[in-house]
Amino acid sequence: MALMAENISLHISGFNLLREVSMRVEPGTVTAIVGPNGAGKSSLLKVLTGEMIATTGQVSLNHQPLHTWGLEQKAKMLAVLPQHTALNFPFTADEVVALGRIPHQTGILKDELIVADALKAVDANYLQKRFYTQMSGGEKQRVQLARVLAQIWEPTQLGDQFLVLDEPTSAFDLSHQKLTLEIVRGLAEQGTGVVMVLHDLNLAARCADNLVVFDSGTISAQGSPEEVLTEALISQVFGVKSIIAKHPVTQKPLVIT
Repeated sequence: MALMAENISLHISGFNLLREVSMRVEPGTVTAIVGPNGAGKSSLLKVLTGEMIATTGQVSLNHQPLHTWGLEQKAKMLAVLPQHTALNFPFTADEVVALGRIPHQTGILKDELIVADALKAVDANYLQKRFYTQMSGGEKQRVQLARVLAQIWEPTQLGDQFLVLDEPTSAFDLSHQKLTLEIVRGLAEQGTGVVMVLHDLNLAARCADNLVVFDSGTISAQGSPEEVLTEALISQVFGVKSIIAKHPVTQKPLVIT
């Protein structure tokens, strides 16, 4: 079982946004995608989740072409947090997170418990009755994170579950960045496959089992953070000089620029 892209390319308006990209997200692992602005990272996530259709190649979910799953079936296995979520209605945090429970039909009482637990997991239980439109950017992002957690809160008999996150920490302070990484690692330990776009190489190195470096619509390198993060690659892809050290606590690669 896996979420897998096989030789996918994406051509739009004469531009090659993705070019023969192949990658595999295994259950129980964290894959972080990094790369410069405009490299195609968000486009890759949109194709992986079915929001955009690849020009060539195929995406499969649990050994079945993604497009052959019904919407409700797919929603039980694949939860997606986009980079930007437009919601301008005065929903409370409870109501926003409850949207993640729609595919499951598990009853109001059970869903209320899951919604409360999901908000607590992202340190947002104090927001339960606050209107979404009155929240800060970071609070909105945490509520949306709780929504996708609620969507895959319980396993499904359909197959392994996957969480796709596009820059989930961009609006967070340091403590909530750390909390998000802990949530992601915890999900992986429970068997969920996680794939996310991150801009911070050190955050990616800290939490990822597999690191995918994206540049100009193609994969420049993929493997463990120790294998991928080299001074030569960072110079080539990001155009900056760096020193690679070891984090004194985690022993993961530490990129110093």
